[in-house]
Amino acid sequence: MVLVALAGNVAIAATKFAAFGFTRSSAMLTEAIHSTVDTGNQLLLLIGQKRGARPADPTHPFGYGMEVYFWSFIVALMVFILGGGVSVWQGLGKLMHPTPIARPWINLVVLAVSALFEGSSFRVAYRAFRKMVQGRDVRLLQFLSISKDPNLFATLLEDGGALIGISLAAIGTVAAGWLGMPWADGAASVAIGVLLLAVAIFMANEIRSLIAGEAAAPVVVEATHRALTADPRVASVTEVASLQLGPRKILIAITLRFRASLGTEDLEGVSDELVRLARTVDSRICDVYLRPGGPRAK
Repeated sequence: MVLVALAGNVAIAATKFAAFGFTRSSAMLTEAIHSTVDTGNQLLLLIGQKRGARPADPTHPFGYGMEVYFWSFIVALMVFILGGGVSVWQGLGKLMHPTPIARPWINLVVLAVSALFEGSSFRVAYRAFRKMVQGRDVRLLQFLSISKDPNLFATLLEDGGALIGISLAAIGTVAAGWLGMPWADGAASVAIGVLLLAVAIFMANEIRSLIAGEAAAPVVVEATHRALTADPRVASVTEVASLQLGPRKILIAITLRFRASLGTEDLEGVSDELVRLARTVDSRICDVYLRPGGPRAK
């Protein structure tokens, strides 16, 4: 999915820069910067994927999965904010000194082609989102707030933002090229820059929470609690604590009480079976720890 978005963004950025060379449109330059930002974003996400996939070692006993969050945070802070700031600056300059757009039809043709590319990439990411929620009633905006996979929600945000940005650039082009409002080109550029900044702030806040040590999704915690509680050898489950170690890794610590009918010699075998049971709840659960929560119940 990241590779699909990367390939599309490279082609789109080159086309938009070429269009700017012909039309000198501020909105088109901003859109070219936007696509370049997206390209840099995808490259950094690929770096994060590669580094996060390294196996565990003595210095990182739970693996390197959280590196994905670090690189995604760099994307939000550096690439998006830089792109947003440059876009706003470029637009303000055009607002102060508005000039007509030459051959505005070139802008519209390039924007239409870009919309096809971005729409295709967004559709791939949207299908991945629908597959992940598996038919549950989870809205897209809610998913963006609870998702633990920055590769997916960053692609959704990028492509969704790109489609909005293309619409803003098209409006600015029509107004400046045919409606006698040359200032609209600069206004569209500012609006696109503000959009980039809003995406950056949203992404930075969500990834900050993941870096700080966010729990697994409630649906995973609840399913683990139900699975352990239903086992006849477990009297009660006091707590299911979790930690998201990366997009594909979850650590679970379960505090429970065993039935008094279990002999001491049985506890080790039962504990191993309960650990295996917890891992079957979700394929991302990789480490499970059981903690006795008091004396065994009758």
